[in-house]
Amino acid sequence: MTRPLLTAKDFEPEVLRLFDQYVHGLLDRRGFLDRAAAFAGRGTTAAGLLAALSPQFAAAQLVKPDDARIRAAHLEFASPQGHGRARGYLVRPAGGPGKWPAVLVVHENRGLNPHIEDIARRLALEGFLAFAPDVLFTLGGYPGDEDKARALFAQLDPRKMQEDFVAAAGWLKERPESTGRLGVVGFCYGGGVANVLATRLPELAAAVPFYGSAPPLENVGQIKARLLIHFADNDERINAGWPAYEAALKAAGVAYQAHRYPGTQHGFNNNTTPRFDEAAARLAWQRTLDHFRATLGS
Repeated sequence: MTRPLLTAKDFEPEVLRLFDQYVHGLLDRRGFLDRAAAFAGRGTTAAGLLAALSPQFAAAQLVKPDDARIRAAHLEFASPQGHGRARGYLVRPAGGPGKWPAVLVVHENRGLNPHIEDIARRLALEGFLAFAPDVLFTLGGYPGDEDKARALFAQLDPRKMQEDFVAAAGWLKERPESTGRLGVVGFCYGGGVANVLATRLPELAAAVPFYGSAPPLENVGQIKARLLIHFADNDERINAGWPAYEAALKAAGVAYQAHRYPGTQHGFNNNTTPRFDEAAARLAWQRTLDHFRATLGS
């Protein structure tokens, strides 16, 4: 995976904590800049810190959209219980007609940005039919700017967003290119969605949440999927919910594996920002592929 010019070690821990709050809507841009100013210096401003921590999509792209090894298209699907209509990015291996195990890819709280599209392409290269919905579709889709995307995301009804992903899962599973075996992987907000979908979709064979919040604990007993759960080490907001979630999984007899990656930050798999941890991301990704191959087939 491509390493960014800076890493988490180049930033004060408090700056990383402030950035996490900013990314997740707990702190606005002005709040971040005001608080980060205390850590600026040596020619670096608070705005410079924010720019350095923000995604660099083009530099981090691993699989180009026109890669000859894949076939990709943006397609719409119906979501009657959600926002009515939705759109996503469908990617499959190149070649003639065939069937592949299906993986739903759930984005972070910024909609279908270039990084998540790249994740879908990576899965297609590994022999999966990948589909990444964009819940911002009804508001014009991902706007090309992370701040604007977060603002749009906050305007959506969370219940309808969840229904959009439920509809996407059903649509993907029934695609003619699908074997009918279905998994889901999600990141941050999408990791929480992956956990929730595991409680809602009995046909789901595998779920892989990356640093996602736990689902309602009273629903954990409904999980039929095999779970592979990835946690960052320095992620108090998400990790605080794990002990109760794990207890519920054990009580319900759910098959799961959980891994916490030492020294990592929330978002460590995202190679577009300095929070990326190359070694941890490589290990987590390999575990993810192995999990899907074991549960979905090839």
